[in-house]
Amino acid sequence: MMRAWLLPLSLVLCGSVVAAGLASRGSSPGAVAVLLMFVLIAGVNSPLVFPRSIGAVEAQRLSAADGRPVVFWRPGCTYCLRLRFRLGRRARQLHWVDIWRDPAGAAAVRAANEGNETVPTVVVAGQPHVNPDPAWVREQIFRSA
Repeated sequence: MMRAWLLPLSLVLCGSVVAAGLASRGSSPGAVAVLLMFVLIAGVNSPLVFPRSIGAVEAQRLSAADGRPVVFWRPGCTYCLRLRFRLGRRARQLHWVDIWRDPAGAAAVRAANEGNETVPTVVVAGQPHVNPDPAWVREQIFRSA
């Protein structure tokens, strides 16, 4: 759990230190701007940007029932962020599994990627696809609807 928040918390801490240094030198507007920038970057790299994660077993069960793809991801992954932002509101139609929170999800990703935890890994109809194009994932969402 804490592992997912390590990067965002580190960014906020670093931003606070830099902002405090700028404020002590009399640059209050600069301090506020730097702190806001660090908080924004921390927010984008936090688990809050992604839809609620569920366990791998539950996601696979739901996917078998409704045909929607399962996305295995982890916080801080730029490719996962790209997929999430390019899907927009459609991202909520997928089943998301945070591999840092779910050991079964991490094992499923390693099994699909020759032992590597390469994310995002999108599983459609039991077939894993590593770092697929967001347009292709949108097409899979439409097919499952």
